[in-house]
Amino acid sequence: MSKSELKGLSVQELNDELEIFQKHYYTLKFNNAASTLENTAEIKNVRRNIARVKTEIRAKELSESTPKRDKIQLRRRLAKKIKK
Repeated sequence: MSKSELKGLSVQELNDELEIFQKHYYTLKFNNAASTLENTAEIKNVRRNIARVKTEIRAKELSESTPKRDKIQLRRRLAKKIKK
């Protein structure tokens, strides 16, 4: 799944995708331990897809909380100026 495909999904859809990828990852890991896989590189690809989905979820969380984060940063900057 590409990054551009992930950007169009909501947080709930991203969480659903994450769950699917994680189940697939654990299945691949189990099958690799029990027997040999034809394509062991698929484990790496699924792990990277999990990371992509988690990154996109975090980016959406941060974009939603921008005003609160800006307020905290402003307060910290003011505190630094007062200390000087």
